[in-house]
Amino acid sequence: MPDLYHSLLKYDIGHLRIIAGLWGLELDSQDADSAAQELSASLLDLEAVTETMDILPADARTALTTLVESGGRSEWVTFARKYGEMREMGEAKRDRERPHLKPISPAETLFYRGLLAKAFFDTEKGAQEFAYIPDDLFELIKLEMREESFTPKEEPLGRPAAPVEKTFKIAASDRVLDDATTYLAALRTGRSHFKRDLQDLLTSAGIIKKDIPQTEAVKKFLEDSRPQALDTLFKAWLDSQTFDELRLLPGLVCEGEWQNQPLVTRGFLMNLVNSIPYNKWWSLPAFLRAIKEKYPDFQRPAGDYDSWFIKREADGQYLRGFAYWDSVDGALVKYFIQVLHWLGKVDLASPEEGKEATAFRIHPFAQDGVPAAEDGGKSKGVGGKIVVSSNGKITVSRFFSRAVRYQIARFCEWDEDGLDHSATNEYVYSVNSQSLKRAGQQGLKTEQLLALLVKYTNSNVPPALVKALKRWEMHGSEARVESLHLLRVSQPEVMEELRSSKAGKFLGELLSPTAVVVKEGAIQKVMAALAELGLLAEVRE
Repeated sequence: MPDLYHSLLKYDIGHLRIIAGLWGLELDSQDADSAAQELSASLLDLEAVTETMDILPADARTALTTLVESGGRSEWVTFARKYGEMREMGEAKRDRERPHLKPISPAETLFYRGLLAKAFFDTEKGAQEFAYIPDDLFELIKLEMREESFTPKEEPLGRPAAPVEKTFKIAASDRVLDDATTYLAALRTGRSHFKRDLQDLLTSAGIIKKDIPQTEAVKKFLEDSRPQALDTLFKAWLDSQTFDELRLLPGLVCEGEWQNQPLVTRGFLMNLVNSIPYNKWWSLPAFLRAIKEKYPDFQRPAGDYDSWFIKREADGQYLRGFAYWDSVDGALVKYFIQVLHWLGKVDLASPEEGKEATAFRIHPFAQDGVPAAEDGGKSKGVGGKIVVSSNGKITVSRFFSRAVRYQIARFCEWDEDGLDHSATNEYVYSVNSQSLKRAGQQGLKTEQLLALLVKYTNSNVPPALVKALKRWEMHGSEARVESLHLLRVSQPEVMEELRSSKAGKFLGELLSPTAVVVKEGAIQKVMAALAELGLLAEVRE
């Protein structure tokens, strides 16, 4: 049988664009020959074939299966008797009536998707017209059908995602490990600006208790490999009775003494998710609609939609009754999928960047987003190193040892860029007198920071910073920058008279015969004293 490219050569450019559109593609080529070559290259991709087959109507899928079971071809008369004819029409009529939008038969559905072609082949009876699948495309379709035998037997809710629902893809990753490392360091340094879901997740894992890091648990978590640490968080969430997705929903406030059962709800939703084939894009809106139709009360005992007091934060509107299912129960399912994405289990997709997710794809772990292994900066992959500048700036790759970054962060000030690292995959810190003083209050010694930097940069620490850290260890702060209010007078005699008056106690260090520091909060008292001496002063900011 002919291959896909030679099968497509029979069609005009308009027909090729119809096929491309039904596969979610756009053709750049302007002539039929080039377009056939371009389209053939795009269609001969297992993932593309899988996605197209997933959204076929049931009758067209049956027709395709029959053709595969017949070795990829069948006499046209026999095939058409069972799966329908295809309307014959020229280019103008086809472009006017657009039959591909409302096919009259499974055969026509397959034809306008390029999955079915017609041709005459020689037989013992002479030339006969056959329906066939192009040879190279046939091999991919057979492979996909074999893989389907390993998918869950339980019928999943919803449907595969349409091409537009998965246009902009966001791969799952293990960045939650980096956020957790930053949060643990923040707790040690007195910072608190992280989301409650991260706090609840680490609490569920026993890594913190009442916002206090547990030393041994933190040590193990930070020293575990990234896959091990991610698995720890996932299992902790899966079995947690305290991580309550409903009460963590953004934009909603739960009031009153009523109780829900997050562990039971989570288990139910996991069962639904587990029935969806791995590595297949699935429509999130269709999944939600199916749950609403089949299991609307999945988290409500006896279908109670009135006793739970939940209000919308934006306007204070209470969301009671089944009419608000989408705003509460549907929102919970979306958040549940988001948590799975957060924990490296699910890829997300949307029609375009910045839009709400409309598709998801499940896999056991985040194969697309797991970075290179932590290896102390020796990785030849992206990142994996520490860079130290002579001015005290320290840049740490997120792919570096989390345990080392945790320790460095406790000695440093955190630049704003050090928290928002998604674009650079780097955290930025800086060492100064204030940060070292705070570290000392935690029982940390400056020599520990120097030892860390020397060890993990292969002794590539600028001499100026080495000198500064050692002097700090011996002498503490030897210089300071501060904002002061300065009083200047016209003559030294005025200064002497003022220092001898009752305002003298409000004056600080004498900087020159006519300039003196005014103590904090004493400006008005000094100005009043000057007025009593017959001098009116002005304040300049």
